[in-house]
Amino acid sequence: MKLKTRLATAFLTITIVPLALIFMAIIGLSSYQAQSFRKAYGLNETVELLSGNSMQIFNRLTQKTQAEIRAILKVSPEKFEDQAYLEQLNQKLQSHYAYLIVRKGEDLIFIGDENQTDEEKLHEVLPEYAILNAEVAGGIYLDGDTQHLIKQIDFRFPDESSGSVFIVSRVDYLVPEAKSMIIEMFVAGVSILVVAGMLLTMWIYRSILMPLNKLQEATKQIRDGNLDFALEVEDEDEIGQLCQDFEEMRIRLKESGEEKVEYDRESKELISNIAHDLKTPITAIKGYAEGIMDGVASSPERLDKYIRTIYNKANDMDRLIDELTFYSKIDTNKIPYTFSKINVAQYFKDCTDEVGLDMDSKGIELGYFNYVDDDVMVIADAEQMKRVVNNIIGNSVKYLDKKKGIINIRIKDVGDFIEVEIEDNGRGIAVKDLPNIFDRFYRADSSRNSSKGGSGIGLSIVRKIIEDHGGRIWATSKEGIGTEIHFVLRKYQEVIQE
Repeated sequence: MKLKTRLATAFLTITIVPLALIFMAIIGLSSYQAQSFRKAYGLNETVELLSGNSMQIFNRLTQKTQAEIRAILKVSPEKFEDQAYLEQLNQKLQSHYAYLIVRKGEDLIFIGDENQTDEEKLHEVLPEYAILNAEVAGGIYLDGDTQHLIKQIDFRFPDESSGSVFIVSRVDYLVPEAKSMIIEMFVAGVSILVVAGMLLTMWIYRSILMPLNKLQEATKQIRDGNLDFALEVEDEDEIGQLCQDFEEMRIRLKESGEEKVEYDRESKELISNIAHDLKTPITAIKGYAEGIMDGVASSPERLDKYIRTIYNKANDMDRLIDELTFYSKIDTNKIPYTFSKINVAQYFKDCTDEVGLDMDSKGIELGYFNYVDDDVMVIADAEQMKRVVNNIIGNSVKYLDKKKGIINIRIKDVGDFIEVEIEDNGRGIAVKDLPNIFDRFYRADSSRNSSKGGSGIGLSIVRKIIEDHGGRIWATSKEGIGTEIHFVLRKYQEVIQE
């Protein structure tokens, strides 16, 4: 749920929902109290306790008593001179929030409210005989401040004197049921608001504050350098999206940190490898130079051998330094390529001839087999492709273990591509090592003291160059038999425009 939707929902929850619940509570309480009121006072008519028409309510409360009085007046009007009977009747009326006044002629012979002591004033305000119809409710201010409902029933005493029975109800009072209902409505309204507020607070806390707290805790973890945690937020709103973005950032920071650690490790390993590999030719150069200075190379033939050895070792050092320089260019993606059209047959023939001189001096048989047409061209960087061939052959030479070393170069036509295959009869590569030989610093022989040496980046440079040419490289090998390195390059095809 989007944050805007949640805010709108929160607004509805805190306004419309409580109002609707309060309205329903009022209806329910009103109905319940009205039924209770009718049962308590034996009423048949529907009563609206909060209608505002209090005269109607108090009139109905005394209806049964009115009927009883009229019935008795018809048969025994003399009872209304009996104080004991009148007290009994008054107590019954008081339970219905009314009291009795009986008038005979001009005299008030019974007043049921002890607070009404001013008979003269009552004479002034009470209706005269036969003024009010018993079926009509009237409002009179008996005490000047409070309105009362007067029900007047006129009759004749046995001595034929006029008489009136007044049932008086104070209509500005609320019956206890109405008061109770108002209190219950107030409590229900407050309870609804409190519960709605608590539920809304819990919802807001769970949907907004909890993710923010998690996010805050995550920032502290990152601040303290800890990236080994997971920020899990399932919501899909703006805050949830923010947490997801933060989690992705944490993952990338962790990956970046791990890459930096790996890079530092590889750099240290490279330096160690280069230092190890440089030490061998430097030691040889120093040894042969000291031999020349000490006069050990006394004959021209031995002197020539010493000088050539020094030259070859210096070339080895130059190659290692060149690899290190090229490695730094790979890391920054700044390899200087100069692409041009190259004749496949001629180019690889020249590469083989150039490498062949060195192979002859090492007693290694080098074979070249071309199976492509003389006019097949590719787009490539001649210098970098030469580096590819030299690195692959140099790697093969390093691991030749037969008395007669053999390296064969085959150029094949495979449709839209040419495939270069460089095969040796070396000791081969184990199956478990084969997928990793093009990774940086990987050596099948991981011993640093290995006499084979090497920086461990030669074949990774080869893969980088081939992939930058849009090609692909892979290897096959059998232990004890030899290894084949394959790479393919797309042929150059001119587009004829009509």
